[in-house]
Amino acid sequence: MVEAVQGAGVVVTGAGGGIGAALARRFAAEGARVVVNDLDADRAKAVADEIGGVAVPGDASAVVADARAALGGTVDVYCANAGVAFGGPDVADLADAKAWELSWDVNVMAHVRAAHELLPGWLERGSGRFVSTVSAAGLLTMIGAAPYAVTKHGAYAFAEYLSLTYRHRGIKVHAICPQGVRTDMLAATGSAGDLVLKPTAVEPEDVAEALFKGIEEDRFLILPHPEVAAYYQARAAEPDRWLAGMNHIQQKWEEAR
Repeated sequence: MVEAVQGAGVVVTGAGGGIGAALARRFAAEGARVVVNDLDADRAKAVADEIGGVAVPGDASAVVADARAALGGTVDVYCANAGVAFGGPDVADLADAKAWELSWDVNVMAHVRAAHELLPGWLERGSGRFVSTVSAAGLLTMIGAAPYAVTKHGAYAFAEYLSLTYRHRGIKVHAICPQGVRTDMLAATGSAGDLVLKPTAVEPEDVAEALFKGIEEDRFLILPHPEVAAYYQARAAEPDRWLAGMNHIQQKWEEAR
């Protein structure tokens, strides 16, 4: 059992399935009191009933107040897990402003709004834990998914900012950056996901395990796929070589299509 989460009031957004459900189950198994949030009320209730938690369905951007009330007034851990993925063959086909706006709102601004609500109380008492489900796309990129790749970079940058700004005041931040995870979102990525993500995809429970190991070790960056660290280093050290390699993958994808 991880002592840091025993008895904690935990909120997991987008927890009706996939990574969110796995996180909710693991927190509950570790002795936390869990609020399960999802836009789909039936899915949220099903997971909450399974783990002995409380379902608080609705928009992840506005869940903090109701979740806090459901937990008796205090949120100790907030998992900003809800996300959306939009893609297309190239930027010219991504002129849909709604796709970009929704990606920005859910993948980035929902995190910002939650932090805005949570930080005053956390700073006053000197503790709080913010868990951001980002993606390896936030460290690297993803072919055929400009809104997703761009906004996941934003989510990672915001998590970094929270950590560097508030860690000396007791705020713990974790950024989870997996590659492929066997969820509905992976299935929706189509041929790009089949080429890049599916071969090394892990289970949602593997992501939860990686997070809890990171909590025990007090680590910011959580990599369910450890090889992402080497990719990230290569991207920083030799960006042109890395971009050429990614372009090679892009060409393979175009040929396959």
